[in-house]
Amino acid sequence: MADAVPTKKEVVVVVGNGMVGHRFLERLRKYDTSKRYALVSIGEEPIQHYNRMLLTEYFEHLSIDKLKLAPPNWYAENEVDLLTNAQVLAIDTANKKVLCQRLGDENASKGELQFEVPYNRVVIATGASALVPRLPGTSLRGVFVYRSIADLNNIIAHGEQQAKLEAAGGPKKYALVVGGGLLGLEAAKAVHDLKVAVRVINRGTQLMSRQLDADGAKVLHNEIVNKFGIDVLYDKSTQEILGSEENGVEAVQFTNGERFDDVCMIIFATGIKPRDELAHSSGLELAKRGGILINDYLECSAPSVYALGECISHRNFTYGLVAPGYEMADTLAKNFTCRSPEDRIAFPGGDVSTKLKLMGMEVGSFGDYFPEFIKEPFEALTYNNPLEKVYKKLFFSADGKKLLGGILVGDTSDFVRLSLMYKQKDTKPLEDPPNEILLGKRGGGDGNSVLDLPDEAQVCSCNNVSKGDICKAIKEKKLTKLGDVKKVCNVGTGCGGCIPMVKDILEAELAAAGTAVDKSLCEHFAYSRQELYQIIQVEQYSTFAEVLAKHGRKQHDPRSYGCEICKPTVASILASLQNGHILKGDRAPLQDSNDRFLANLQKSGQFSVVPRVAGGEITPDKLIVLGQVAKKFDLYTKITGGQRVDLFGAQKQGLPEIWRMLVEAGFESGHAYGKSLRTVKSCVGTTWCRYGQQDSVGFAIFLENRYRGIRSPHKLKGGVSGCTRECAEARGKDFGCIATDTGYNVYVGGNGGTNPRHATLLASDVPQDLAVKYLDRYIMYYIMTADRLQRTSKWLDTLEGGIEQLRRVVMQDSLGICATLEKQMSYLVGTYECEWKKVIESPELMAQFAQFKNTSETQKEVQMHTVRDQRMPTTFVAKAKSGSSSPTGIESSSPASSSSILADLDDTEWVSFGSKDLFDANGGGAVLYGESQLAIFNIVESCNGIEKVSWFATQNMCPFDHSFVLAQGIVGDLDGRPKVACPMHKRNYDLADGCCLSGDDLRLQTFEAKEEDGTIYVLLPPTDVVDARLATSKFVAQEGGSPAPPEVAAAPVTLDW
Repeated sequence: MADAVPTKKEVVVVVGNGMVGHRFLERLRKYDTSKRYALVSIGEEPIQHYNRMLLTEYFEHLSIDKLKLAPPNWYAENEVDLLTNAQVLAIDTANKKVLCQRLGDENASKGELQFEVPYNRVVIATGASALVPRLPGTSLRGVFVYRSIADLNNIIAHGEQQAKLEAAGGPKKYALVVGGGLLGLEAAKAVHDLKVAVRVINRGTQLMSRQLDADGAKVLHNEIVNKFGIDVLYDKSTQEILGSEENGVEAVQFTNGERFDDVCMIIFATGIKPRDELAHSSGLELAKRGGILINDYLECSAPSVYALGECISHRNFTYGLVAPGYEMADTLAKNFTCRSPEDRIAFPGGDVSTKLKLMGMEVGSFGDYFPEFIKEPFEALTYNNPLEKVYKKLFFSADGKKLLGGILVGDTSDFVRLSLMYKQKDTKPLEDPPNEILLGKRGGGDGNSVLDLPDEAQVCSCNNVSKGDICKAIKEKKLTKLGDVKKVCNVGTGCGGCIPMVKDILEAELAAAGTAVDKSLCEHFAYSRQELYQIIQVEQYSTFAEVLAKHGRKQHDPRSYGCEICKPTVASILASLQNGHILKGDRAPLQDSNDRFLANLQKSGQFSVVPRVAGGEITPDKLIVLGQVAKKFDLYTKITGGQRVDLFGAQKQGLPEIWRMLVEAGFESGHAYGKSLRTVKSCVGTTWCRYGQQDSVGFAIFLENRYRGIRSPHKLKGGVSGCTRECAEARGKDFGCIATDTGYNVYVGGNGGTNPRHATLLASDVPQDLAVKYLDRYIMYYIMTADRLQRTSKWLDTLEGGIEQLRRVVMQDSLGICATLEKQMSYLVGTYECEWKKVIESPELMAQFAQFKNTSETQKEVQMHTVRDQRMPTTFVAKAKSGSSSPTGIESSSPASSSSILADLDDTEWVSFGSKDLFDANGGGAVLYGESQLAIFNIVESCNGIEKVSWFATQNMCPFDHSFVLAQGIVGDLDGRPKVACPMHKRNYDLADGCCLSGDDLRLQTFEAKEEDGTIYVLLPPTDVVDARLATSKFVAQEGGSPAPPEVAAAPVTLDW
């Protein structure tokens, strides 16, 4: 390793193009500033490396591109020769050559396929393979492992076939996942999402036995069973897989004599084994229990041969996590580029702490968390709350000065802080008593924010990036955007769990440096939501047009129309201040996906209906009405977590009649569709419970009826518990009241969701009327000052002074605004009207729910099928293709690979679609042409008092997921280009040329449109020509699942009319 730059580059061959192999290439390129090395990467899979940690997400989008960790041109730009679809057969350590063979060409001879690559150094990063027990029947069709994209595609295809058979009346069969560890649970969730019944077979007595103890595993078990209905069978050892060549797998025989029939698929997730066969065939030394034997410098038993990742055995330990592999890659890359052998660094062993999310449940473990492995006297503290599905167990040294390890289930928000305490156990004694470390300091302000962490705290465990690394990069490289921080610091590219913390660090660093953190709402407004709220309140604006004209960035640009961000935000502010009906006048086109039709838009393009059931209290007569409505309109019914009934599967045009029946029965809107109050959950309180201390049901009903319909920056949920047993889970809500013998303890700022948080105590033992006064002020202060889409928990975190400041504002009136807050709340409460009641009383509002603007005819957009005696939508089950950016995995899933090809045909004519008054200004509407759905939009430009209206026409189907919803989207502009935002997934499309503005390779079919003498015309070919491409029936999945519309399933679209 001489100082001089060599005249000829040394060749480093990396065997294995997985996550660890690629990380080594990245690091070596970074550290090799003299470009000493020529790099070659050889991988067996036909595609470049991808993120195996996110395999489960592949079932959601079926896009390989979304899993890739680097763009396709990375290898060329970094001068790395990438050989995919190639297998290394042996390493000739004497002559320093690797013998390779190309895969996939069955017609070529062995001599044609094999080739050699010389090396100066070779790095083995072959990873691990799934461990399949040696049992009879493992070769049967229907037996899979869960390890690669190819495995997942095979599972998907088999699952689709089974779903079709069952939908056609075939017998119900099960997929068995053998293994109750991390991979097993991920596989179970994936198969569950394929609509195949799943059972997990576990050899041991608990789930995730390598990460959790029995009590923690029990919390996880209950979540899996209760939330997903997945059975978990314990103490089961598979003896034999039964089946036939014709039928594939059919049953499983266990060692205890039990047999399980009706099996359609088996997925083995029983662990991994190092892929050390290449080392074995090349004469390298292996560990006794498998794995390539390496020393602390990652060297194998032959000179110039190294190994990394899951394929190795280091100090008799084999790793199954990516983070230690990344540490090895970094260590080896530094050693390859150090000045002398004496400067090399040793790999001390990897951090096996884990923090992940399984089936919506957060799980984390660090340090020594099993008593049998703790080598000194210790004490354990446990917090177990099954009501909130939270379990925490921390192990401390006997003197309470060291944190030795811990297990977290349900809430891992303290993971970074706790794991840092563990890592510093030998150098920094604990400053707080163990009980406060477990539960937090009394009275709040426990310093658990990432901003309170020291620089050495690890923020990204996947890539071993500390808070200090991020702060340093922000300062030195003057980073101001989250995307730049992710790219420069290489954070958020693994599991993605660190991104919220990285965002907080970025904002804090910018604020500390005096750099203004850009709180601008969007490209149309240079103001934050809070600033816009104050402007609209003071100036008493009543329309979006006024706000945009007076305070938009481009006040004098007639092509500035707003967008899907600012329009709903201003609409929400107007509703919070003035409480008018959100669909009246010019407000309807401002509303987001759900508010636009007062119902929750579902993935099928249908809607759900959720009447209010205040406090969860409902009469038998009203229950009967719900059943009658569901039966009459063939709706799927489900009890929600908010103590009410959700009715799914309504068509937009059917919503008014559904709500007419409900309103006549005494129901009103439950606002499940709005950024507003959802529910106030309650237990039965003193009325029925022998432990109850207050009438929790009555108080919950009072609060829900008080705050119903109030629009806020994000949704609000409340809870009232009748005693400290907390059956209503009030501390997991935005506001909650827990009864005491003298009144209520009032909590604020809690939430569930992706980052659960306990609410913080605002006031203790207050009478009911005072609790209401505090909540009035709290909610209005939140509405007044929060950012767009900011939950109360995040708002409270970012509120300067935190809970203490909030107490001063709402309890002590430190800002002198309490009277204003109470007056505004009183106005909102006093002017409440049920939005659906007003709709069914207004023919004008009812007309907005028609399926088409030009006809009363309706079209079926979704095929339904029966599952568990209820009707559910049938959706497309598409085949993934490499390079597709669509979740359908279909290359060019749009019916318009050329956006104007239909309109460019010679045989076209101007077709009338009715009066311009049918269409909302600055909005859209669907029309029916033959059997095809089109969307017609208009945008109003105003310049010097003169209005100009531009008209556009496109297909109504979004090409991203084949939902017929584009006409419901928000119209706006991107740098002056007119666009529409799909209400389903917010993809933006240019209304003029149809191209996708969100980066996807998708395109709309567009048509020329105009207004003449008050009538709207679109230039179109004959209906049979349009129907051949756009007919709705072509894009409706059939019962049992459809592989994709036949026109686009096999290859990129070619139009040859």
